[in-house]
Amino acid sequence: MLKISNHYVSKLVFALLLIEILILFGAGYMGVNIRFISDHSWSNNFQQFLPSACAFTLANTLGMSSLGMYQHNLNENLRSTFLRLMPSFLIALVVQLLVFYILPELYLGRGIMLLAFLLAGFGILSVRAIFFKLMESHMLVQKIVFLGAGELVKDCIEAAQNNFRNHKYDIVGAISVSGETSCLSLKTLINTNDSLQAVASRYNAKEIVVAVQNRRGGNLRIQELLDCKLRGIQVIDAASFFEREAGQIRLDCLQPSWLVFGTGFDQSLIRTLIKRSFDLLISAVFLPLLTPLMLATMLCIYIEDGGPVFYRQERVGKNGQPFMVLKFRSMRNGAEKAGMPQWATSNDSRVTRVGAIMRKFRIDELPQLINVFKGQMSFVGPRPERPFFVRQFSEEILFYNVRHSVKPGITGWAQVRYRYGASKEDAIQKLQYDLYYVKNNSLFLDILILIDTVRVVLFGSGT
Repeated sequence: MLKISNHYVSKLVFALLLIEILILFGAGYMGVNIRFISDHSWSNNFQQFLPSACAFTLANTLGMSSLGMYQHNLNENLRSTFLRLMPSFLIALVVQLLVFYILPELYLGRGIMLLAFLLAGFGILSVRAIFFKLMESHMLVQKIVFLGAGELVKDCIEAAQNNFRNHKYDIVGAISVSGETSCLSLKTLINTNDSLQAVASRYNAKEIVVAVQNRRGGNLRIQELLDCKLRGIQVIDAASFFEREAGQIRLDCLQPSWLVFGTGFDQSLIRTLIKRSFDLLISAVFLPLLTPLMLATMLCIYIEDGGPVFYRQERVGKNGQPFMVLKFRSMRNGAEKAGMPQWATSNDSRVTRVGAIMRKFRIDELPQLINVFKGQMSFVGPRPERPFFVRQFSEEILFYNVRHSVKPGITGWAQVRYRYGASKEDAIQKLQYDLYYVKNNSLFLDILILIDTVRVVLFGSGT
């Protein structure tokens, strides 16, 4: 794994991204040369087309990223890749048409565009075929050993096997410790009295994950772990493993000292200024583009259920400060006549027909751009919750108020990684994603979340 601005990125996916960026740029270059092969003044003066080739590369990279082509399991077939590549090219084409409208000097021409897309498609499918073969081999497999055999180890193994970042692991086994009830099958356990370093050497393991819940009485085997680390074997704890593999900070293995002495939690003035500038820029770009959609939505709401078309509700913001969030009304008037806040459920009878469509594609969230302009919210951050639920969760869920150390957002890490929450259990799962964002928030992570939000909106996932 690579760590870019505190966010973990698969080395394999990062390498694939770089290679495909070169393919996309090369496709633009070859498109110009093939289209005007007889006109040497064009082919010998490609620098004038350099900005256009860069725009082609960026648009296609964004299109492929928004379709999840750098997040889904790379161990798939070419047909599945082709079916996702075509709509990503369509998204890229729409983006480029908008760019050409704003900056006509970047226009490449239909012939060049067609050639560039054909060359890019052939190159990307070829590279993906090679990567699929590599994923099937054992060249990229990393062997790991777990110290511990309880429920925590069981969850770690599941996270390693279901890793969406495409890092393949060979689970050598787990070494039980005294005083801990084993939750693993006998074939997973390593029964030995040898040292950890000897076990790692025997199985050629490159990493040891310490997942011991009871760390008293010498269960951690500190000296042996130090010996492993001095011999180049990576040693991490369960909290760091979940952070890296699942993009979560798990509450069941979290120690306050891990948060206090660990890295992250950037609340510096520079980070605040960058985030605020980013919010204003993105909002200024999206607001005029989305105005026609917002006007049409307002008309549909009024026709179906009358006014008002907007819905104002108190939410908890940064540092626990309340504010009024603005949304399009998706429920019928008087949805909470009893006065008691209620969870929105699947097929909720209170939701109007227009409201169901708005929720599916997150259109009801668009008026919150006003909250972003006012500085009450950020474009990316934990979703703001109602005071009633905040008070309840703060009493029942450890570290819940940590999410209020940053501004809430229209979209967020939990929103693109987890389904729509409608229970306390869902709130815990989302909190674990929110803690990851609060700890590792950066401009890089914000951009990744925005790209992933496009996929969520296009396919209505997470609702």
